[in-house]
Amino acid sequence: MRKQKPKKNDGTSVNSILLRRPIKRWFPLFILPTFVCFLIGFVWPFLQGIYLSLCNFNTPKDAEFVGIQNYVKAFQDAGFVHAFKNTAAFAVVSIVLINVLAFAIAYALTQKMAGANLFRTVFFMPNLIGGVVLGYIWSVIFDAILKAYNTYITANATYGFWGLVILVAWQQIGYMMIIYIAGLQAVSTEMIEAARIDGASGWQSLTHVIIPNVMPSITICTFLTLTNSFKLFDQNLALTGGDPSVMIDGAKVNMTELLALNIYSTYNINKRYHGVAQAKAVVFFLLVAVLAIAQL
Repeated sequence: MRKQKPKKNDGTSVNSILLRRPIKRWFPLFILPTFVCFLIGFVWPFLQGIYLSLCNFNTPKDAEFVGIQNYVKAFQDAGFVHAFKNTAAFAVVSIVLINVLAFAIAYALTQKMAGANLFRTVFFMPNLIGGVVLGYIWSVIFDAILKAYNTYITANATYGFWGLVILVAWQQIGYMMIIYIAGLQAVSTEMIEAARIDGASGWQSLTHVIIPNVMPSITICTFLTLTNSFKLFDQNLALTGGDPSVMIDGAKVNMTELLALNIYSTYNINKRYHGVAQAKAVVFFLLVAVLAIAQL
């Protein structure tokens, strides 16, 4: 049988030189609009925010440079220090609780159980509801439960903290569950069957075969849970608003206030604290960025 000659490159292939050459030549022109929007919408405001953290201002036009004075005031603020500790504790509890429950639910729903698709939808639905709406809904629920004990959610810092944990876990578990399901479905069935043939129990298969192969999903979910916990704002505002408040060293401290809400509250005190709030925001950004980079 006569051997056919390979076809010459007619320029229609995606990897052809004729197609790649104009792409290399003109790609800056097509990237330019998006790059300009990125500079205007992100880079410039970000740099301006760093500058304003070194100023006293009411509006950016009347900014007065004061150096690191705002950062000193920020770290001297007992409310900011307490909010940092509160946020760190909240992040640790949320990371463990959300990821353990999300993985357990995902593992159960990938075991060929009846109505698995329905359960996936039901568990994911809370993630579609806005944080402010959830905050007010759960506030009513918690107050109705605590009414039997003659108290309410904002009367006790412990109630407020764990109420916020329950709210956020209920909202985010479904989203993390979807990521874990995708990771579990990607695990080779042949590998699991080989482990069972070798005599591995269900627990041994889970800990030595399944979990190591789901580590990319665990990394993503841990990263998302960590950043979401540190950036949490609307649920905190709607559920407790930072209450209850106590006096510590002559300063008012909101006991259930997280970092994002503390920055917001500082900015709204009066215009003399706008620079301090901006300094807190820069510290907040650096904290989240360092944690995210270190984790990745």
